[in-house]
Amino acid sequence: MTNVDLQEIAKFDEHAHHWWDPTSEFRPLHEINPLRLSWIESHVTLAGKRVLDVGCGGGILSEGMARRGAQVTGIDLSAAALEVAKLHLLESGLSVDYHLESVEDHAAAHPSAYEVVTCMELLEHVPEPESIVAACAKALTPGGWAFFATINRTPKAYLHAILGAEYVLRLLPRGTHDYAKFLRPAELARWTRENGLEPVALQGLGYNPFTKTYRLIEETAVNYLFAARKVA
Repeated sequence: MTNVDLQEIAKFDEHAHHWWDPTSEFRPLHEINPLRLSWIESHVTLAGKRVLDVGCGGGILSEGMARRGAQVTGIDLSAAALEVAKLHLLESGLSVDYHLESVEDHAAAHPSAYEVVTCMELLEHVPEPESIVAACAKALTPGGWAFFATINRTPKAYLHAILGAEYVLRLLPRGTHDYAKFLRPAELARWTRENGLEPVALQGLGYNPFTKTYRLIEETAVNYLFAARKVA
């Protein structure tokens, strides 16, 4: 495995036991999960779909999609996070197939196997995000949907996602993000097109520090969601 940052894996391993604590550093993921699910289902119905959740972590999104009737496979390179994800299935009673595997390896073994691929909050944590995009495309069936969530590389994103979220509001542990790894939507659009995916939608995700709530917005200068569909 070359497309992995071991320091990033170590960070998530260290905090893995907090994944399902909605008051922990993973609180933002719990709070935005309903928004992510609704946005995905505004494009494709999850019920009955074969879904691959790339970088699934402790399984917050994976379980959400399984609860909506999807047949979910979750993959991650954090063994500790996957153990938490598997244990939580005993509590939720849901069915998710978890694997300790890179998306590059999984896509090579399962090409064109999924109707939906999700890759949320992962691209900004790997050395070669374009490789992740290529593998997601490879895993999709023709006509299948890919959904990404990441952070824009703008001064406003630095102000909000790093200084604001990590140092002022302390929504995330310090050092969670590296500004140099943030991605502009145009870069993501180029990589999707180069791998047979057609960009379909771009949606911003905003946080109100006064009401402490998240919502979908038009502006994409900080956090954004990106949908693309594999050319049939």
